[in-house]
Amino acid sequence: MTNLGWRSAIPPDRLADYYPAWLDSLADDVTLEGSAMNGVVQGVGAVRTLLVYIRSLYDHQEFNFVGPYGENGFLEDYTAGVRGEPIANVTLVTSNAAGQAQHIVGNYRPRSTLLLLSHLVGKHFVGTPYGEHFAPNGD
Repeated sequence: MTNLGWRSAIPPDRLADYYPAWLDSLADDVTLEGSAMNGVVQGVGAVRTLLVYIRSLYDHQEFNFVGPYGENGFLEDYTAGVRGEPIANVTLVTSNAAGQAQHIVGNYRPRSTLLLLSHLVGKHFVGTPYGEHFAPNGD
């Protein structure tokens, strides 16, 4: 497997400057799913658009752990804020044989902020194919 630089653990003192390099190395048929959404989205454009927008909603973001998980996985554990409410996430990125991010799963908590995040994303993307995966009414 090709190592594209995002497979090694980040030292704790460098987490403040961490940027998810795997976001710049997505497979053409990459998929994204998670607890804040229904279903799965596929494709570089869709996945990058959603992840970049979600990150823009964070008031702040603090990484607790970033590093390899198993043979083809990469794990991120972080806390953030959305409109002043706390949210935490564990993201698992699975890579393909070429070392590209193939499958991304985000697991948010607590439920109350997860629903707020889903509502904000759904409202932003209402009327688009992305919007149907989120809760535009906060449901």
